[in-house]
Amino acid sequence: MLHRIKKVVPASWLRPYHYLLAQGAAVLYCYPSKRMQVIGVTGTNGKSSTTQLIGQLLIELGETVGWTTTDSFRVADQVLVNKQKMTMLGRTQTQQMLHRMWKAHCRYVIVEVSSQGIEQFRHVGIQFDTAVFTNLTPEHLEAHGGFENYKTAKQRLFEAVAVSAQKILKGKRIPKCVVVNLNDAHAKEMAAVNVDRVVGFARADRDVFDVRVDDMIEASEITHTRTGTRARIRGGEVSIPLLGAYYFENVLAAITTVTSLGFSLSDVLAAAENVHPIPGRLERFSYKGADIIVDYAPEPYALIALYEAVSLLHPKRIIHVTGSAGGGRDVARRAQIGALASKKDTIVIVTNEDPYDDDPLQIIRDVAQGAIDGGMVEGKNIFCLLDRQEAIQQAIDAARSGDVVLITGKGSEPVMAVAQGRKIPWDDRDAVRKAIAYAEHTA
Repeated sequence: MLHRIKKVVPASWLRPYHYLLAQGAAVLYCYPSKRMQVIGVTGTNGKSSTTQLIGQLLIELGETVGWTTTDSFRVADQVLVNKQKMTMLGRTQTQQMLHRMWKAHCRYVIVEVSSQGIEQFRHVGIQFDTAVFTNLTPEHLEAHGGFENYKTAKQRLFEAVAVSAQKILKGKRIPKCVVVNLNDAHAKEMAAVNVDRVVGFARADRDVFDVRVDDMIEASEITHTRTGTRARIRGGEVSIPLLGAYYFENVLAAITTVTSLGFSLSDVLAAAENVHPIPGRLERFSYKGADIIVDYAPEPYALIALYEAVSLLHPKRIIHVTGSAGGGRDVARRAQIGALASKKDTIVIVTNEDPYDDDPLQIIRDVAQGAIDGGMVEGKNIFCLLDRQEAIQQAIDAARSGDVVLITGKGSEPVMAVAQGRKIPWDDRDAVRKAIAYAEHTA
């Protein structure tokens, strides 16, 4: 019923309803976020990973933590799968989850904040103390009506920090803080709010934009290998056991955020050496000497970062199972994904992802056309298969020692969004395990 209502009622008519429901839910649960230190993480890419990496560091430092992300919810020692296909839960559910975290004695809560969640006031009623900016690239443009509107939605999180009530927890005043990526051209706009501290982070080997900050953590002498990344940060060395530059940048954001909370940099760097991969983010499997990688990477900029990480493995060939989502996601990115695949991949298999109410075959054709326009030939090095399990099976069957099989678009998501608001059980990682087992059985 709700799915049908949303299709016929203009979004602008629902805005007062969304706002009042968010405020009502906060009142119903007695504003649980007032009793915890709350960190919001936003940006185009890296939100889920950065959120969970901040949580990992705090746990390593002995703190009790809660988080909400696209993939999972953490309530102290309990981790729950997010089956909602939403980065931010509905207003009542968000406050209910925060209340659970408070009851579980969580001191810190990290919330992944999406632009669409902000547009629907899902952040209202959450008393944020810190906001973290990862990066900004063109995405969700159709949903927001253009890039400027998309950027403005992101900025509202930082404004929310500036206007939220001052907290005193355990006799200590909690400062309002903004943490921004100084390698991103939009950092200055995100930092243009009245808070106690603005803290920046940056890689020294990339352009650093001029932003007024109270403190800065810069990484230099960065070396990426197939086993992780080594770097120097303020005279201290750190070795991160995660593959690729974009994972390292998320870790750097997490290190800066946790340091801004008052923890010593030396303790935080020691904790960073024990971080572990995020489910569905560069998650690796192996079959007959081939690396099989499941990664979320739903749009071109995320794919470019993924290709950079994969290059560290020096693959003989890249076999890529890809697609694109429907449901109001930018149609233009379909051809862009295909065009990018035509430049980077040896074999491309385009398949179903999350069609929502869109025609899945049309989405597949749009992605494939981008690859064909880039020089690929259908039936030779690009194939279209509607069944995602069949596509993954074909990719693994084709893999040889030294190859990399990429499976992108869904990561660790536990469902596939199809027509009429339905969600069917699906997990790319389970599909990989099933395909490997079948290949071994029939070999």
